[in-house]
Amino acid sequence: MNVLEVRDLRVDLGAHTVLHDVDLTVRAGEAVAVLGANGSGKSTLVRAVTGLIPVHSGTIELFGTPLGPNAPMHRVGYVPQRVSATSGVVATAVEVVQSGLLGKGRLRPGRDATRKAVEALESVGLGAAAHRPVTELSGGQQQRVLIARALVREPELLVLDEPVAGVDLPSQEAFARTLTRLVRAGTTVVVVLHELGDLAALVQRAVVLRGGHVAHDGAPPPAHRHHAAPGHVHVHPHDDVTAQDVGAPALELEP
Repeated sequence: MNVLEVRDLRVDLGAHTVLHDVDLTVRAGEAVAVLGANGSGKSTLVRAVTGLIPVHSGTIELFGTPLGPNAPMHRVGYVPQRVSATSGVVATAVEVVQSGLLGKGRLRPGRDATRKAVEALESVGLGAAAHRPVTELSGGQQQRVLIARALVREPELLVLDEPVAGVDLPSQEAFARTLTRLVRAGTTVVVVLHELGDLAALVQRAVVLRGGHVAHDGAPPPAHRHHAAPGHVHVHPHDDVTAQDVGAPALELEP
């Protein structure tokens, strides 16, 4: 079954065409990384397939249904690129996660919402912080709260936009463990990354964007040799990655 199918996608932001002629198919149970340089269109792609921005032309289908009012968005979990879990209103981690259970026509999260929210927080290693205000949590912990908010819906498709960019090492490791468990349980994952890092063993395919189009769709390219060094933190762009380093001249993965 194709969980996500994109054909001839074009996205314009203002007068600038960000994506053009993009084709992408993601099958049930796959873990797919979207890689590419800054400005290549990675975040625009995942925002388009989740319906957050309009498309100029092309088609997007989720679970066989065209993106639109009838698309089964309740089957999709989305974690945006590094945003704060705070909203100006004092809320605990469990309250933020419970908000993930709200949706179209549902103004209350349900009687078992607290249990589900705590379990989601436990899955990302934050069970002990469930009743702490999110303002007291680190940036990495807040990002994990947002991941738990997406997981509380038990999505069949999980879309994440650079979930470990700029977060602390414990949060990176907790995220890798969580994602491994989800993929093994059958969740389909599409994750935007600068580099594979701890997810290299998990990711089955890499889709590399360059200049708004798909430059590669297949086996993940190997990382630069020094990325495997002990203590290397996979949270930043690398201007020194060359085509030779990834072993495929057409990819040019330098962010």
